Amino acid sequence: MEGAVRINKYLSEAGICSRREADRQVAAGLVTINGRTAVMGDKVFPGDDVTCGGRKATKEEEAILLVFNKPRGIVCTAQKKEKDNIVDFVGYPKRVYPVGRLDKDSRGLVLLTNQGELGNQILRARNYHEKEYVVQVDRDVTDEFLQGMARGVYLEELDATTRPCRVERAGRRAFRMVLTQGMNRQIRRMCEAFQYRVTDLERVRIMNIRLGDLEEGAYRKATPREWEGLKELLR
Repeated sequence: MEGAVRINKYLSEAGICSRREADRQVAAGLVTINGRTAVMGDKVFPGDDVTCGGRKATKEEEAILLVFNKPRGIVCTAQKKEKDNIVDFVGYPKRVYPVGRLDKDSRGLVLLTNQGELGNQILRARNYHEKEYVVQVDRDVTDEFLQGMARGVYLEELDATTRPCRVERAGRRAFRMVLTQGMNRQIRRMCEAFQYRVTDLERVRIMNIRLGDLEEGAYRKATPREWEGLKELLR
C-alpha cells in the first residue's frame, strides 16, 4: 500500500527517537500499532494509530531545523531525567531533538530537528560532512602540534586513529579545526595525546550552517537558503 513506512522510520520521522532507539523500543515491547504490540519490520500505514511508551506518535508535517548556540553545562540529550537536557533548555513548542552531540563542557553550534532521516544523514561518518571548531588550549600552539593534529592521531582509549583534517593557527594558544567525523570527545583526546589541555572549545559550523553572531543560549530557525544548501550537500 502506498505511503507505508517501517515502524522505526515512522518513529524517527515523528521526532520520537532515532531509528536505532526505535528498534530498541520495539524490541522492548513498548511500541503499538492500532493497539497491537509492534514487532521489528512492521509497517505503518496512513491512518494507523501508533504509540511509543504509552505516548501517541504522530508524524509532524512541518519540517523543523533549529540553529542553537549551546552554552557550557547543557547536555545534548532529549532525556528528561537529565536536568540540564538541551530540549528543555531550548523550550521549543514542538517536539525536536539534537542532531548528534557536543559535550557538556563545550559550547557552540547544535542543530535540533524533528526530521529523523535528516539527522541520520548529517551524522553518518561515511559522508565526510564537515564540522568546524575554534579551540583554545593551555599553552602555546607549535607548528609540530598543528601538523600532528592534521595528520591524524591514534587515540589509545578508543583504539582508533582520527582521520586527517584541516588545522590552522588562530592565535598564540588557539587553533581552528575542521573534522569529518565525531568520535567521543575527539578534539580533547587529540590534544591530550600531545600534552595539551583544552580550555575552551566552540563549534562554529556544521556543513553549510554557521553559528555567526547568534547569542549564546539563543536559537533561530534555519533559513530557506540554509535548507537548500543542506539538501544539496546531502544528495
